[in-house]
Amino acid sequence: MRYERRAHVRSVAMTEHAVLIAGGGPTGLMLAGELALAGVDVAIVERRPDQDLPGSRAGGLQSRTIEVLDQRGIADRFLAEGQVAQVAGFAMIRLDIGDFPSRHPYGLGLWQKHIERILAGWVAELKVPIHYGTEVTGFAQDDAGVTVTLSDGQRFRAHYLVGCDGGRSLVRKEAGIEFPGWEPTTSALLAEVEMTEEPELGVRRTPSGTHALGKVEYEVKDGVVVYKPGGTVGVMLTESQVGTSEPTLRDLSEGLVAVYGTDYGIHNLTWITRFTDTTRQAASYRVGRVLLAGDAAHVHSPVGGQGLNTGVQDAVNLGWKLAQVVKGISPESLLDTYHDERHPVAARVLRNTMAQVALTRVDDRTEALRDSVSELLSMDEPRRRFGAMMSGLDIHYDLGAGHPLLGRRMPDLDVITTDGPLRLYTLLHDARPVLLNLGVPGGFDIRPWADRVQLVDARYDGTWELPALGVVAAPSAVVIRPDGYVAWVGNKSQPGLADALTAWFGPPIA
Repeated sequence: MRYERRAHVRSVAMTEHAVLIAGGGPTGLMLAGELALAGVDVAIVERRPDQDLPGSRAGGLQSRTIEVLDQRGIADRFLAEGQVAQVAGFAMIRLDIGDFPSRHPYGLGLWQKHIERILAGWVAELKVPIHYGTEVTGFAQDDAGVTVTLSDGQRFRAHYLVGCDGGRSLVRKEAGIEFPGWEPTTSALLAEVEMTEEPELGVRRTPSGTHALGKVEYEVKDGVVVYKPGGTVGVMLTESQVGTSEPTLRDLSEGLVAVYGTDYGIHNLTWITRFTDTTRQAASYRVGRVLLAGDAAHVHSPVGGQGLNTGVQDAVNLGWKLAQVVKGISPESLLDTYHDERHPVAARVLRNTMAQVALTRVDDRTEALRDSVSELLSMDEPRRRFGAMMSGLDIHYDLGAGHPLLGRRMPDLDVITTDGPLRLYTLLHDARPVLLNLGVPGGFDIRPWADRVQLVDARYDGTWELPALGVVAAPSAVVIRPDGYVAWVGNKSQPGLADALTAWFGPPIA
């Protein structure tokens, strides 16, 4: 198959990488880090001239994403700069997950520009090159790889190309991947601007929708957001009609006057954009040697703050699988599990964001429905179920019937090993799978996979509890994938371990 857009090509030497990532946002950076940890030669192509990101964009990390970063030993970098808070919610109805069985039963308030900066710093430590100021304009794939043409005329050769280039993904379009879904029903302006007058901070609901004003720089004291006088104000205005053109300062002024009766003397506009509730998902996350992740694979309303988090988790699911295929450890069929596992996760996000948009409409009937849903979510069982969904802690990959842990995130237990106590997630810092033996030490022989899988004998005497599900039976042994999900549960006498190790981590070495 061939997909290529014509571009001016200058006579230069072909640059080669095992994997080329189009897009240096959170998804692309996380994927690059995952591949670099596995020893894969990877590079990023990013259209921006540098990593600086105008505006605040997405505003935080959900609980499961913090766990994922903790699995790589870098969560503290984000926690040191953000504000820990209960951010999980459904249609702006707050869901407290503080009692969830997680080391991080909360979210993190941290603007996307800072999330990207911290991720870029980690990627730089891993020696991943980022080619700024250029973007993919076309590519052609064959049985051995992909030849990629860039906007500056350079040509790259890679075994695989991954499109992390956003909702308007050129990689997705050029690969011929369909992007079905729903057209927008609402739009909003998002901006950062200075104001002569002190604005009315907080959320306001009017017949046209939900609006919010807040200082970009803030701190949280005793769970309360505290703003300082002056400074840049973040504005979110729901528009009375779906907007399609490039937004301007005048649009923002007119919108503020319509909602607040004044524009507060806005000036020095530093950033403005318009977002909608357009909802679409790629029909396939892979065509041959071309794959999609993040917004290139799925777009939806930002309500609930799930977009960035879903993209980062796409990257962690794909990274170790792609690395094993590139290195010849596993067959290409392993990449099919990426679509099989992540497509349903994003499909669920699309559905719940559409439901949330419907609940945030401002009319008497919707308000009555919203009151009923709010009352329902105040009950313990619905709160737990929806809190687990919105935080990403209930993700379940269908790996067949078996123990409740199978296909779910492995809890970050404090276990006792022969070397002393350790926190389980520290075993995943290098993105290597683990066979955790909680039975008789020395009960497993996995020497044919010893170069790929860590065998750890340990003891854990506490309760096993999963978000939303509650307490589950203690397993004798589990196989934990590099992305932190359980691939096998059993004991020495049960069959299936060798099959699971082969399926996920390649055939045994004789």
